[in-house]
Amino acid sequence: MSSDVIIPSIAGFRLVAADLDRLTAFYSAIGFTLGQTVPIAASEMAVLELAGGGRRRSLKLGASVVDLDWFDQPGCCYPREATACDLVFQHLALVTDDVPGAWRRAQAAGATPITRGEPVMLPASSGGVTAVKFRDPEGHPLEFIAFPPGANPAWRGTGIMGIDHSAISVADVGASQHVYEEFGLTIGKRSLNRGPAQVKLDGLDDVEVEVLPMDPVREPPHVELLGYKHPVGRPFFGAAANDIAATRIVCSSGREALVRDPDGHLLQFTRLDR
Repeated sequence: MSSDVIIPSIAGFRLVAADLDRLTAFYSAIGFTLGQTVPIAASEMAVLELAGGGRRRSLKLGASVVDLDWFDQPGCCYPREATACDLVFQHLALVTDDVPGAWRRAQAAGATPITRGEPVMLPASSGGVTAVKFRDPEGHPLEFIAFPPGANPAWRGTGIMGIDHSAISVADVGASQHVYEEFGLTIGKRSLNRGPAQVKLDGLDDVEVEVLPMDPVREPPHVELLGYKHPVGRPFFGAAANDIAATRIVCSSGREALVRDPDGHLLQFTRLDR
């Protein structure tokens, strides 16, 4: 594989918005700061295999960047029946020192829960984090996560600090691992998460999920592969780039390309000005 598609770091993420102002208001309410709104270039629309035009609004959370993309030819809504084990699932994990407080603000801004009840603390074997999973007003999955004191030196501070990772549900962890290794990511500490706390966190029964971090040279953020052994998720055949479920991992590259992993999740290689 040529070096121009190696991922030294993940530059950010792109979410598709049906209502740009509504989604901007939500992310502003949970701690993101508003950047510029610019047209999406015709050359990029061609890479995305989309007709018409669009607008991009950039948001920042610490050093983390999320772009909200709106297209004048809209795609499909986020699948309402989708769960955390379905292969369409891809969340952004937002680091905070106060998960309950962040969750209250998100609910007030229009978030809907994935987690059953209040935030949960996972056992040490699953990282010992406190977390809650939820969806923004258009269905994109998110997670607030707090690490035990001293457990992750990359995150020091107060409030909502940035994006630690994007977690994606995959059919075959080994196959996806191979693809992301080809992109230059390396294997982190693997875990098998199960038990009452994981059941509550995922909003699913009898959960058993293999979690494999895939780390770029410079991180955060990184990618986490979620291989649900039970329940087994429904397949994902890939979304068009203007569908609400078409979250893109953005990587700085010497060329423009849109790439799908084995389960249809999108990586956008692009020349970045920022």
